[in-house]
Amino acid sequence: MLERLFQLQAHDTTVRTEILAGVTTFLTMAYILFVNPSILGETGMDKGAVFVATCLAAAFGSAVMGLIANYPIALAPGMGLNAFFTYTVVLGMGHTWQVALGAVFLSACLFFLLSILRIREAIINSIPLELRSAIAAGIGLFLALIALQSAGIVVDNPATMVGMGDLGKPEALLAILGFFLIIGLEARKVTGAVLISILAVTLASILLGISEFGGVVSLPPSLAPTFLQLDIMGALDVGLISVIFAFLFVDLFDNSGTLIAVAKKAGLMRKDGYLPKMGRALIADSTAALGGSLLGTSTTTSYIESAAGVSAGGRTGLTAIVVALLFLLALFFAPLAGSVPPFATAPALLFVAVLMASGMAEIDWRDITVAAPVVVTALAMPLTYSIATGIAFGFIAWVAAKVLAGRWRELNPVLVILAVFCTIKLGLF
Repeated sequence: MLERLFQLQAHDTTVRTEILAGVTTFLTMAYILFVNPSILGETGMDKGAVFVATCLAAAFGSAVMGLIANYPIALAPGMGLNAFFTYTVVLGMGHTWQVALGAVFLSACLFFLLSILRIREAIINSIPLELRSAIAAGIGLFLALIALQSAGIVVDNPATMVGMGDLGKPEALLAILGFFLIIGLEARKVTGAVLISILAVTLASILLGISEFGGVVSLPPSLAPTFLQLDIMGALDVGLISVIFAFLFVDLFDNSGTLIAVAKKAGLMRKDGYLPKMGRALIADSTAALGGSLLGTSTTTSYIESAAGVSAGGRTGLTAIVVALLFLLALFFAPLAGSVPPFATAPALLFVAVLMASGMAEIDWRDITVAAPVVVTALAMPLTYSIATGIAFGFIAWVAAKVLAGRWRELNPVLVILAVFCTIKLGLF
């Protein structure tokens, strides 16, 4: 049955190798079980329900990817997208988390439609590669700011807006140690470095009496507080159009980059750059995002950590199925997730920020019409506390720079329309 479903021989792999790859991928991305409830919990959502929704959304998304596309790619609620959900849409714009879930649902519907109609490539190709890198880097800087705030390293200051916190506090010290623990473990190629750091900081915090221990294993909490609680009609408000598109664009870029990177590493991409079953993979991804919004979590997306499983030999969807089963098993570890304090997940956020900011190395800094919009995009996100605003500034700055430099022929109609739309949105709403 496994051979018929996943074509193991054709992909030169075995069941044992695929299981090992699935375990490896799970360990590298399991930190989301602790980070996602911590972030979404700030909106007022029940953390226990968010934990269950995270497990189920990751299990469903990974299973769908494995069965439909037969790719060794796992899914879970996306980093950056959960921060956008909490800090921009809910805390920043003042919408309820139910409305934010509605926006996630609508963006997933659009993503599904684009995948079915095969016009995703046209949208992705309309956004310059440098601007895509800037968006990823900006999200990274945004996550870094959130991480430093959670650790108490950066605090508000009435004179300078931000200032340095008390580094003598145990919370800040443990967060700093946790971050360098991740760096050390990653440098030594230790699987699950982020997860190890979160658990180590949590254990130290409990032993020092800073946080309380809630246990390790129990029956899963109720999903009722978040299940089917999305407000779709509220999300159709005109002021949320840019939010829906921001969810859509970030998910599109994130997925495309992840699918290409992991498929290339796994040897699934043809020499001409064509990726077989790309359409199926995108349909699986958008279906997972739809399911996640119904369960009660922010956008579910493909995880670049899947590359760790590929390095361990994963070549088929069986790897993703193993990840799905492990996320279902994780349902019984809710007390452990509830014992993790915010400053224990802060190092994980900061580490993800480092990875996302690395895209800035691909920028041609000698071209001012490229460099200026890139910097504007990356800085606007943390400084306005909004991913959507950063993307809007990026589109506008790119088009303006090219037009004023007399290089308007380098623009395409889709990008110009997006820039005009963003200008109207920022000006009127």
